Amino acid sequence: MQLYYITQRSTFPGNEAARRRQLLDRITEAARAGVDYIQLREKDLAAGELEELGREAVRAIREANRETKLLLNSRTDVALAIGADGVHLRGDDISAREVAAIRHEALRNSGLEVRKWLGGVSCHSTKDVRRAEAGGGNFAVLAPIFGKQTDATVHSLGLEPLKIACRGRLPVLALGGVTLENAPSCIAAGAAGIAAIRLFQNNPIEEVVRQLRSL
Repeated sequence: MQLYYITQRSTFPGNEAARRRQLLDRITEAARAGVDYIQLREKDLAAGELEELGREAVRAIREANRETKLLLNSRTDVALAIGADGVHLRGDDISAREVAAIRHEALRNSGLEVRKWLGGVSCHSTKDVRRAEAGGGNFAVLAPIFGKQTDATVHSLGLEPLKIACRGRLPVLALGGVTLENAPSCIAAGAAGIAAIRLFQNNPIEEVVRQLRSL
C-alpha cells in the first residue's frame, strides 16, 4: 500500500505566509505518519518561490521521516536544486528515463552522490499508463477514478479501466475522488496505493494512514 499526498496550499485559510506555514505543518504531519510520497504541486509559484518552499519541505521531511520521499511537480530543475527525491511528470512531459539521464549526468559531473531518483507520471487512460511504463516511470497515478464532489462535469474513469491499467508491470496509484469508503475497491481492482489531495489535507493524516494501511 503506497500512499501519495499531493499538496495544494490554496485550500488553507489566511494570507500566503499563513498558507505556507500550514502546508509545511501538514507535510511534516504526513511524513511522521509514514506517507510514502509527497508531491509538491504548487504550480502557480515562480521558480524562485518554489525553490524556497521546496527547500523548507525537504528539511521538514528529512527531520520527520527520511523514508518519506519528496517529488516536485514537473520542475526537474528545481527538484535537482533542492535535492528532492524525484519529479512527478505530466503525461506530455519528456519521459522519466530521459529526466533520470539528465540528472545522472548533472550529478556525475558535480561529484555529488547519485542517489535513487523517482519518476511518477500522471495518467488519464490505460494507454497513458503503458506509455509511462515504456518511458521508465517508477509508478503511474491514474485519475480521476471517481468523480469530483465539487465538479459534476468531470468524467470519472471508474474501476474497470483501473483494473486493466494495473495488469501491467508498472505500479498504479488511484487518484480522484478517493475516500476511506471507496479506497478498498481501488485496492481490490489492483491499485498499488492511493494518491489524494483532500483525503490527506482535510483529515488527521495519522488516522487516514492507519485506516488505509489496514486494508
